[in-house]
Amino acid sequence: MDFQRSLLIGAIAVLSFMLLTEWVAFKDERTAAVTQDNTRLVSQQQAAGQGNELPGPIASSNENIAEDLPSLEPAQSTDTAAVSAGSDLDSANSGRIVQVLTDSLELAIDLEGGDIVELALPKYLETQGVPDKPFVLLESNNVRTYIAQSGLIGPDGIDSNGRAIYRTPQPRYEMKDNEDTLVIDLLWRNDAGVSVTKRFTLHRGEYVIDVEYLVENGSDQRWQANLFGQIKRDSSAAPSAESSGMGMQPFLGVAITQPDERFTKFDFDDMREEPFKTKLPGGWIAMIQHYFLSAWIPNPKQSHTYSTRVTKSGFNIAGFTSPALQLDPAQQGTVSARFYAGPKDQYELEKLSPYLELSVDYGWLWWIAQPLFWLLTKIHSFVGNWGVAIILLTVLIKGVFFKLSATSYKSMANMRRVQPKMQDIREEFAEDKQKQSQAMMELYRKEKINPMGGCLPILVQMPVFIALYWVLMESVELRHAPFMLWIEDLSVMDPYFVLPLLMGASMYFMQKLNPPPPDPMQAKIMQWMPVMFTFFFLWFPAGLVLYWVVNNLLSMAQQYVITRQIEKNAAAS
Repeated sequence: MDFQRSLLIGAIAVLSFMLLTEWVAFKDERTAAVTQDNTRLVSQQQAAGQGNELPGPIASSNENIAEDLPSLEPAQSTDTAAVSAGSDLDSANSGRIVQVLTDSLELAIDLEGGDIVELALPKYLETQGVPDKPFVLLESNNVRTYIAQSGLIGPDGIDSNGRAIYRTPQPRYEMKDNEDTLVIDLLWRNDAGVSVTKRFTLHRGEYVIDVEYLVENGSDQRWQANLFGQIKRDSSAAPSAESSGMGMQPFLGVAITQPDERFTKFDFDDMREEPFKTKLPGGWIAMIQHYFLSAWIPNPKQSHTYSTRVTKSGFNIAGFTSPALQLDPAQQGTVSARFYAGPKDQYELEKLSPYLELSVDYGWLWWIAQPLFWLLTKIHSFVGNWGVAIILLTVLIKGVFFKLSATSYKSMANMRRVQPKMQDIREEFAEDKQKQSQAMMELYRKEKINPMGGCLPILVQMPVFIALYWVLMESVELRHAPFMLWIEDLSVMDPYFVLPLLMGASMYFMQKLNPPPPDPMQAKIMQWMPVMFTFFFLWFPAGLVLYWVVNNLLSMAQQYVITRQIEKNAAAS
């Protein structure tokens, strides 16, 4: 009978494994099919310089364009000539999309408004092992709308009555090997003599773009306009949502810094229910997702009006509006901001603007998580493998808490040692709970056992391990980072579920070293805990599961040694 039961359990386990692997394969195929529909504006054929036909982004209606523009506080109007569409330029690009390529960024800029409608990161692949497919952060297609907009609004703003139409001498710009910067000028002018150059400056090896407006007032009237920059996104899930693990959904939404609150988050529901608008000195505003973000960083020496809102069309918009630029006739002036789009590298973000590094969100345990991440990166600089670094960091943490853990395990071992006596007391005073409690307390006093001794040391350690958990989940460094053998990416689930099964087995054997709960129902629930945790951890990123496996194995080894020592001493006495 036992053989038949074991055979049945084994057959169920094999069948479950086959179903899981088939489900994973189906999910990957479905994700790949969706990805194929995501048409790139910067295609490989165009990047190679072949073909002159340039595609355009998904068309927007005049109503959508109008609702995109931020509103200004009422301002005194000036009597300047009406803004007109940009006039023809010699050797101008008649296409709508301008392609820009550097070693770190691939951009598609729409000449209507000069918005960044696509941005890819060549150093971060969409799929591991496919080098010709960079990760696309910004895009405008039938899969997702996520773009960076900027312009000039106000009394004489060239984007106030519909987006400005720019011209540029060439449809494609590429940073050469001997260049460290790449400058793209988009040109606009009207019949009144006002000319505007929207200049994008990109730097080698960097993910920040300098966006500058150079205005020359050749009219006979005073000219005034405000710079705005904003990020427009629909409510679709982030590309990494499918691989972030069951029950683990990193934050997707907007973040901003304020003088009295360094890091404020708004998810899309918050933006819909209560739009945000305030004037702040310096600062930044960002759209955050797992591993990556985009952020506008305006002039830190000025105060800007920051806002979040949801349009009637359902798009989420977060941005800023700067103070007005005023130019008398024959005057020239500039206004600028910086735009970052790339990985959540907290050390690089820290250099760009104060508290932007907090977009790597460790929650309320950031004060523990920050030093843990620093230590993890230092270990990685020596070993060169993030999986090995996770193992060594876990070992170091267990070493720090060795004495505290030993106290906990000694208490558990003593509880296990007196378990027969405790059972006798329960049976003797089964009908009198008060006497049973008194007898238990007397036993604890006689045996010098603290019933809470096994819990308190574990509670002290929990914040550290939770902080490390968030460090491993938030670190873009683990994305596509291989470990060894079949683990080729620590940021996604183990394809063969080996680590989750090891984690479940380690939990099971740890339970065997602990005294069983006195309540039979509680004991049965505890027996099923390893199975439940194994099921949930099947979808967790391999890096996180690796951390739990190593932690459990170290805890189990320490607890085993202590338990055997106490049992040996008890037998000898």
